[in-house]
Amino acid sequence: MIISLIGYMGSGKSHISKVLSQKLQLKLIDLDKEIFLKNRMTIPEIFEKRGEIYFRKQERLLLEEIFDTEKDCILSLGGGTPAYYNNIELITQKSESVYLRSSVKTLTERLLKQKQKRPLIAKIPDEDLPEFIAKHLFERQVFYGQAKYTVATDAKTPEEIGDEIIALINLP
Repeated sequence: MIISLIGYMGSGKSHISKVLSQKLQLKLIDLDKEIFLKNRMTIPEIFEKRGEIYFRKQERLLLEEIFDTEKDCILSLGGGTPAYYNNIELITQKSESVYLRSSVKTLTERLLKQKQKRPLIAKIPDEDLPEFIAKHLFERQVFYGQAKYTVATDAKTPEEIGDEIIALINLP
């Protein structure tokens, strides 16, 4: 079984996927890391040198490849992955999809500390970040909301979230 974690940047996908991987003894695949390995460029470098369209195409190709070749793993997806092409349909058909839902307040607190590593928000003034996040969440909710499961992440530890996902999917 493949468990796919989706959600906005800063929702905890990378951290929670590590927790789940350890708890369930499953391979962890981070889509952004796979794109980095294939292109030998960081995500910000890809956005800067090749553009977002190139990045989204790479994302789709690797997503298809993972679903074609992997059987049991935890798959951590980029925040925008479900919103492009028909990725959300592929994700929901080929995996147990989990939306890690976080509030705008929580996301803003987390992302203010990581702005320079995040190409989509790096140049947004700090005071404008909550509005940007709220707008993006609204736009992406139609995709995130198609996940099979939704787990609220505010005020929970990664271990609590991991246990909640395991219980929802009904795993031992």
